[in-house]
Amino acid sequence: QVQLVESGGGLVQAGGSLRLSCAASGRTFSSYVMGWFRQAPGKEREFVAAISRSGGNTDYADSVKGRFTISRDNAKNTMYLQMNSLKPEDTAVYYCAADAKRWITVIVTRDFGSWGQGTQVTVSS
Repeated sequence: QVQLVESGGGLVQAGGSLRLSCAASGRTFSSYVMGWFRQAPGKEREFVAAISRSGGNTDYADSVKGRFTISRDNAKNTMYLQMNSLKPEDTAVYYCAADAKRWITVIVTRDFGSWGQGTQVTVSS
């Protein structure tokens, strides 16, 4: 099992930027497909982005394409989410997730087996 800890959340004005980090421990980080999800108050958790084991493939929700960038550093056991041009509707708790299934399976099902505790992102208008 892999343990995940998010950091980097905070309060930012609309149009600003934040970079979230997800530090992994416990198992070989490079063996996991990684992803970011978010959950706003009163709403269901939604997929944000995913990245393959090598970092060569990425997948984004339409709502964040062109504004958010997912990346990973396997040498540092860390995944990132660079968020630019933030909007109030991006306000949510952001969770990182990991899964050892095949890339194509994970992005089709968006089913991840391991989760972090979340970090709050608040975008003011």
